[in-house]
Amino acid sequence: MTRVLVVDDEPQLLRALTINLRARGYDVSGAATGAEALAAAAGHHPEVVILDLGLPDMEGTDVIAGLRGWTEVPILVLSGRTDSLDKVEALDAGADDYVTKPFGMDELLARLRAMTRRSGDTQEQPVVQLGEVMVDLAAHRVTRDGEDVRLTPTEWHLLEVLVRHPGKLLSQRQLLTEVWGPGYETAQGNLRVYMAQLRRKLEPDPSRPRHLLNEPGMGYRFEP
Repeated sequence: MTRVLVVDDEPQLLRALTINLRARGYDVSGAATGAEALAAAAGHHPEVVILDLGLPDMEGTDVIAGLRGWTEVPILVLSGRTDSLDKVEALDAGADDYVTKPFGMDELLARLRAMTRRSGDTQEQPVVQLGEVMVDLAAHRVTRDGEDVRLTPTEWHLLEVLVRHPGKLLSQRQLLTEVWGPGYETAQGNLRVYMAQLRRKLEPDPSRPRHLLNEPGMGYRFEP
């Protein structure tokens, strides 16, 4: 039974999430403040955390930072804020994904299932498939129908970061820092250019990508 910690200061929402998740076989514990959340996580070691950003005693990003000091537990952020900057800050702090309030239970459950699948896969796959394209992480090689696809070093590095985190939304800042290094955190133009190049080389239809996806204003994710 998957252990889930739900952190939200709205009693009705916390109760609704607890009832719905328990009905689907999850072992659920709840917290209404950031301090309670950190204590519950340390005591019960949840396998997934569902975290509201708007808490009464501390910012949700501070809770994420506190968790990331000792655990890599997947964190799904709930946000009622319309400004994407808050969500980007949460991703940069170490959150794995987000759902915007109000949300449908089906959407939240789908995100939760995807996160638990990823966290359960402890061994990295050396070969990743994007349709007809094979990405060999060990050999640093990309092929389509057995033929090599030539990538520049920057294209490869960007692709490698994405495919090593399947299904996870990576913020623009995360990708820019990882691929280009410190000082490039605001160079979104670089990211757009190289993502377009990767799609032209790897996607069956670059204008309608199926694997290298963009969430406007937020970042990118790789969907197998």
